[in-house]
Amino acid sequence: MRGMRLYKREIKDPAVFREILEECEVVRIGACDRDGMFIVPVNYGYDFLPERAGLGITLFIHGAKEGRKADAFAANPDVAVEMDCRHEVITGDYACSYSYAYRSIMGRGTVCMLTEKEEQIYALTKIMEHMAPGAKISFRPEMLERTAVFRIDVEEFTGKERKKK
Repeated sequence: MRGMRLYKREIKDPAVFREILEECEVVRIGACDRDGMFIVPVNYGYDFLPERAGLGITLFIHGAKEGRKADAFAANPDVAVEMDCRHEVITGDYACSYSYAYRSIMGRGTVCMLTEKEEQIYALTKIMEHMAPGAKISFRPEMLERTAVFRIDVEEFTGKERKKK
């Protein structure tokens, strides 16, 4: 993996990665199909296992069983992921001295559709726990039948932070 140009902004602390995963609500997924590259923003759930080699992030998403996203994932499971939070303009004395504060995670991984009911329920529960903490969670069988549930194993990623002065 290519080194970060502004290495002083690189995040290496697993606790900060966990904070970003918890704070963000949307992951942008880059994929490619016969029409070219595209990005789709989706809500997500996650497992974060820093004890796994390379700091392990697993993302869970859901959607329709048919359509561009599902077709692209089936044809080419390689994806890019990006999420960011803590957005704030950093003012300067002149136009080009302005900047932007943020935290972000960017990486790449592979996506697969979950087909086992237990895996689907686990993934959907993770999404609900992240997006609606404390909500009552139950899944009707007919809902599970018509929903595509995906797991993204993030194989390589970096984190970056620009703090406001």
